[in-house]
Amino acid sequence: MPSPKKPPPVEIFTPDYWEEACKHLARKDRVMKRLIPRFGDACLESRGDAFTTLARSIVGQQIAVSAAQAVWDKFAMLPRKITPANVLKLKVDDMRGAGLSARKVEYLVDLAIHFDAGAVHVDAWNAMADELIIEELVAIRGIGRWTAEMFLIFHLMRPNVLPLDDVGLLNGISVNYFSGDPVSRSDAREVAVAWAPYCSVATWYIWRSLDPVPVAY
Repeated sequence: MPSPKKPPPVEIFTPDYWEEACKHLARKDRVMKRLIPRFGDACLESRGDAFTTLARSIVGQQIAVSAAQAVWDKFAMLPRKITPANVLKLKVDDMRGAGLSARKVEYLVDLAIHFDAGAVHVDAWNAMADELIIEELVAIRGIGRWTAEMFLIFHLMRPNVLPLDDVGLLNGISVNYFSGDPVSRSDAREVAVAWAPYCSVATWYIWRSLDPVPVAY
């Protein structure tokens, strides 16, 4: 029997501002001063290309991480390489056979159409403001503000994103700053005043405080 195809190795990038951000946060915030040393040299990692990262986020919506990985592994075997043009050539039945719902198939096709038609300005994103990128992304079916903010953090590695719709962030602020009492978005904003201009980094450490294993997109 032929051995199964192995995916090509993925190049991993890390932010050049991480060390400076950690110093800033430890100086400005007592909780960060305690949290940051617990996780050693671990830091945010970016991998894959923009289309793959967004496709993975769609596949993973509303299902457990392990289930999402299993579906992604099956889906990723369908085209020779994950590109917008290749996804548009796939048969719906094959995509459904990989474990994707009809709605997620529609979302992935819409994502591929946007990329293939140049409706998103991938090459310009590095020079664009966070909110303008979010505007472009939420115009794609299946991508809401939370997914766009995860993309800014995990793919573009923007340093100052505060994802106030993220349950993990609010839970982590509750545990670390409010002794477990419920936290509103405005409470979270107040805490994050001390984090700027490195809200993404602080958010990453808050997530780690709840789950030491880093999420990768």
